[in-house]
Amino acid sequence: MPLFICSTCGTQYPPSDAPPASCPICTDERQYVPASGQSWTTLERLKTTHSNKFRRLAPGLTTIETTPAFGIGERAMLVQTGAGNVLWDCIALIDEATIDLVKGMGGITAIAISHPHYYTTMVEWSRAFGGVPIYLHAADREWVMRADSSVQFWDSDTRPIAPGLTLVRLGGHFAGGTVLHWADWDDGRGVVLSGDVLQVVPSGHVSFMWSYPNLIPLSAAKVLRIAERLEPFAFDAVYGAFSGRGQIDTNGKEVVAASVARYVARISEA
Repeated sequence: MPLFICSTCGTQYPPSDAPPASCPICTDERQYVPASGQSWTTLERLKTTHSNKFRRLAPGLTTIETTPAFGIGERAMLVQTGAGNVLWDCIALIDEATIDLVKGMGGITAIAISHPHYYTTMVEWSRAFGGVPIYLHAADREWVMRADSSVQFWDSDTRPIAPGLTLVRLGGHFAGGTVLHWADWDDGRGVVLSGDVLQVVPSGHVSFMWSYPNLIPLSAAKVLRIAERLEPFAFDAVYGAFSGRGQIDTNGKEVVAASVARYVARISEA
């Protein structure tokens, strides 16, 4: 039986004879169903129309993006450390060429995903690399559309997954919204891989939303809570979920603090 994939968000569903009646990820107010209606594809079909491209983003960080863009259009990142590689966030397309290239770069020992919009075909990715664990925050458990033994839920505010690599729950966009902090990155400069929990914007700042496509902002209190949870971590760079929207290569911690201050000032105006 086919495993249907939502064409709008890229989420894969369990085997079934017919597509699901709807995609709960897209009917949620943080996402949307297009005016043309719900549509579905499969991984097999996607392989015939799309491919993945790899790009070195920074030391130890390689992006994987689907072309032409599919679903939400996010990128995954291969985090290459001396203790093994981690796939940060996920994209729907995984094909033989992608598997060969990732294996040639050392494979992956774990997958970690910032929030439900990027769960996509995470189970396929895990199985392609020997059933590696998928780390998801337990607060977002209800949004897992395809259950699997590889999924490992964690429920604290931090979760180390490898030497120098820590998942940090910031909340905001989703209750379990998570970033990945790599303390040892680039000779100890430190980097935060932010998904769109911290959305890197073209000005080189970050911003915050409860729903990006529907333009529903977060409250000042929730953004201040995000800043409080991130405060203990040192980092010089911040890299988000999308190419071409700016990036923060230096002074990342200061930029995030300034971004929080300007957001709170504007959202609090009478």
